Amino acid sequence: MSKLVTIFGGSGFVGRYIARRMAKDGWRVRVAVRRPNEAHFVRVYGSVGQVEPVFANIRDDASVEAALMGADAVVNCVGILAESGKNKFDAVQAEAPGRIARIASAMGVARMVQISAIGADAESESDYARTKAEGEAAVLAHMPGAMILRPSIVFGPEDDFFNRFAGMARMPKVIPVVGGATKFQPVFVDDVAAAAVQGVTGQAPGGIYELGGPDVHSFRDLMRLMLDVVRRRALLLPVPFVVARVLAWGLDLAQTVTAGLLHNGTLTQDQVRNLAQDNVVTGTLPGFEALGIRPTTLDAVLPDYLWRFRPSGQYSEIKESARNLKT
Repeated sequence: MSKLVTIFGGSGFVGRYIARRMAKDGWRVRVAVRRPNEAHFVRVYGSVGQVEPVFANIRDDASVEAALMGADAVVNCVGILAESGKNKFDAVQAEAPGRIARIASAMGVARMVQISAIGADAESESDYARTKAEGEAAVLAHMPGAMILRPSIVFGPEDDFFNRFAGMARMPKVIPVVGGATKFQPVFVDDVAAAAVQGVTGQAPGGIYELGGPDVHSFRDLMRLMLDVVRRRALLLPVPFVVARVLAWGLDLAQTVTAGLLHNGTLTQDQVRNLAQDNVVTGTLPGFEALGIRPTTLDAVLPDYLWRFRPSGQYSEIKESARNLKT
């Protein structure tokens, strides 16, 4: 019988790419999610019954144990960018990875891959970065041979970064930019998945890996690149950090006083703190080169999924070619 991997958050942005690769490699894949009824699309990644979505609550020992039953390896992709309801940074990013690792170790699961993030730092003022580091430490405490992957901002067809700002470029011709000079090293989602597969299969040793793409860009330059791809013009309005902090404080307050009825999906105080720090590899830890993976460039992928935000959508290039013929 083929081996089984449990992927917590396996229907999410990064998780689905790992699930697809593992299924292609012949593994049985258990996709552990909060809403399995919304994750049926993962079934088509393999043959009948090869990829199965199951319910799992990462805050509950019994639920995690059930999801890990019979697994040979485990991947944890669960993470949040902002707190909402019971999904707090400490519960999701610090406690849950430790719980998964502890139970996996007790059940004899051979390997674990934890998806973390560049900037993970136990001393950080950002709750996001602090809890990412605490989650890493908790995993390694129970499974010292685990692989920890720290990607920079991840891009791909389902991302919530370029898609979000490209959508904004359709409407008002102003895009507010907080931390325009902050540097990022965008990494393609399937490259992250390829790295995770090496950890699951044992092709690469455990440890912490920093994953960054081939190019470093400022936030402002990433927005310019996006606008060029979608063939639109917009004013990139710099928002000083002092202004951003006040705005984020107000939005967070509104979410608190309405008990989450007005969810702050725009800008949180913690996100502002993160935007003040560069999001690039340090060069002190192994990365794609150590894994034999050549990272994909932005130019090779962005046009393939941002074309729908162009004024004429899929016909933009045809119209451009027609205009060139007339001239």
